[in-house]
Amino acid sequence: MTNGFCSDDFAPVKEAFDRNFKELGEVGASVCLTVDGDTKVDLWGGIADPKTGDLWEEDTASIVFSCTKAATALCAHILIDRGALDPAQRVAHYWPEFAKNGKENTTVQMMLNHESAVPAFRDPVRPGGFLDWDYMVARIEDEDAWWEPGTRNGYHMVNFGWTVGELVRRVSGRSLGQFFADEVAGPTGADFWIGVPDNFAKPLAPILPYAAKPGDELSEFSATLLAEPQSLQALSFLNHGGWNMNDPAAHRAEIGGAGGIANARGQVAWYTALATNDGRLVSPEYLATMTRVSVATSRDATLLVPSRFASGFMKSMDNRAHRQGNQASAIIGDSAFGHVGAGGSIGFADPECGLAFSYTMNQMGQGILLNERGQSLIDAAYKVLGFANNRSGAWCR
Repeated sequence: MTNGFCSDDFAPVKEAFDRNFKELGEVGASVCLTVDGDTKVDLWGGIADPKTGDLWEEDTASIVFSCTKAATALCAHILIDRGALDPAQRVAHYWPEFAKNGKENTTVQMMLNHESAVPAFRDPVRPGGFLDWDYMVARIEDEDAWWEPGTRNGYHMVNFGWTVGELVRRVSGRSLGQFFADEVAGPTGADFWIGVPDNFAKPLAPILPYAAKPGDELSEFSATLLAEPQSLQALSFLNHGGWNMNDPAAHRAEIGGAGGIANARGQVAWYTALATNDGRLVSPEYLATMTRVSVATSRDATLLVPSRFASGFMKSMDNRAHRQGNQASAIIGDSAFGHVGAGGSIGFADPECGLAFSYTMNQMGQGILLNERGQSLIDAAYKVLGFANNRSGAWCR
């Protein structure tokens, strides 16, 4: 069922990966992790496309949804580290057209913190709008602030890719996807794309949406989305102009909030540079800035659960005590930072133990953060590394 490499000491990760297929409905997936730069796990398996029967091969990739936000945030951090972008500066300094409709005092840091107050669009996005960068940026500029920027945070679902991504474009003079290719994928050899090239030839696994089952309990986010069509939850999730994540045109578009294409190995490649703090992406002295919690709330305005971020990266989020908490949590190490993707994918770095980790899949799971499949792999990895438990809300030694 599964293929690839797993060192003997990390056999529990392979056991958990195999169990996902046998017991937890995994269809096709990959998991990869490095420790201090050494590959310990590089596994893949299952079915890439149930319609054709194509297997998930070594180089099979898929959309990793919001894992892409970490890639976008990293691009901004590279510019900050170089002194080209100032997190304390108002966005208007770099992007004057943004500064209207209650958004005038928004800072770069607020954008990284999901505090910039444009998490959704009140008016319908035109068909195909998500594939048109200039159109989406203009919509961001024209949207009225949902709250006074900086007074609260609410997850900017797909919009994070245009808020932070447009800053990267304005400051660097390159598109977000090109900047990532030049400054991240190039130096690390990562097969990870924010917008694939026209000659892209890797096998792509179509995403399989989660099918609700009898007895499923709705999260507050999902219940609000269904009951209130004009709510922030509904508009952030459903007002997308017919975006189809399996459309080849969508794969070519630079959707920095949700459109990244990779597999676990491709994502781990650039997280390894951060986990080992080797200076390839940001200076060693800057890395601490990327691991520090910059915003935390007991009720995210969009997700309706507690959330914690480190300037665009997710930190460990333990919502197990909340409604459907196991599907609104992502429990990693206390010093770790990264991002989950819709349906349960994840990538992160943990400099404390030199761990870079990624899990990608095609069958989406229930919930808004991780589910049992991905969390079980993470748990197995931390146990192998000698971490004792995650009762505190993060894995601790």
